[in-house]
Amino acid sequence: MSHVMKEIAAVLGRAGTSAALHARPVDGPGEVALNADSVSVAASTYKISVLLELACQAAEGTLSLTSRLRVPADRRSLGPTGISAMLDDVELSLRDLALLMMQISDNTATDVVQELVGTDRIAARLAALGLTGTSFPHDCARLVGDVLDDLGAYPDELSRDELRRALDASPSIAGTTGNITTPRDMTTLVSAIWRDEAGPAQACEEVRRVMLQQYAPHRLSTAYRDGPVIAGKTGTFHGGIRNEVGVVDFGGGERYAVAVYLRQHEYDVRDGRADAAIGEVARLAIDHLRGAA
Repeated sequence: MSHVMKEIAAVLGRAGTSAALHARPVDGPGEVALNADSVSVAASTYKISVLLELACQAAEGTLSLTSRLRVPADRRSLGPTGISAMLDDVELSLRDLALLMMQISDNTATDVVQELVGTDRIAARLAALGLTGTSFPHDCARLVGDVLDDLGAYPDELSRDELRRALDASPSIAGTTGNITTPRDMTTLVSAIWRDEAGPAQACEEVRRVMLQQYAPHRLSTAYRDGPVIAGKTGTFHGGIRNEVGVVDFGGGERYAVAVYLRQHEYDVRDGRADAAIGEVARLAIDHLRGAA
């Protein structure tokens, strides 16, 4: 274990980052852990819980995934993708809204779905699963709004030094407010989903279907060339926060849950080294577990 931890530390150091991470077999014992119980800013990885609650309510007959919702042009949460970037009214089924939420991390789609299923219902389900280090009280609009309040301006209105000082003083970036979790909680969550234990089997299957369609070729998916099947959800936020939670499935019942919560030392928006480091440390952790099996 000391050898793999040194390799992980070296990767993070070369990328100018630090991280908290946890990896485990979905179906058996063993783990690789680095600060696995530390408080981490969830960013968009929290959207897994929104999808789970939507799928569970559908499986329980509370709502229908094929129901259509109209999202008017004046209903927008800040974000760079999907409906958040659109100018006109949009009408979609619930399951397609959920796909946008997960596949391209659409903040408006997330907030529409979250409002429908209820933040309190999401919290109750996570508590029932024993995720004691996790708290997701806010939607995307609140998360982004809080950090903008902390900054006192939009990031592009501040100099690099002003932005760093403001982010370093931000409770949202420190994880003292907002949506927080731990790497261990998140591997617990996705492992339960992959074992059909996080809710009805039908709901867990729907979550897996959607997570397998994430479009993010730059983080966890860089862990391996073509071969294993990789499902995941990224999370990106101000202050150098770059995350991913997912499952790597080699077939034959050999599958691993991994959560990497990474922080850049420099807060650049574009940083290929930091993105690739997520895949590299995930591969090191999973390969260690495979060798120990």
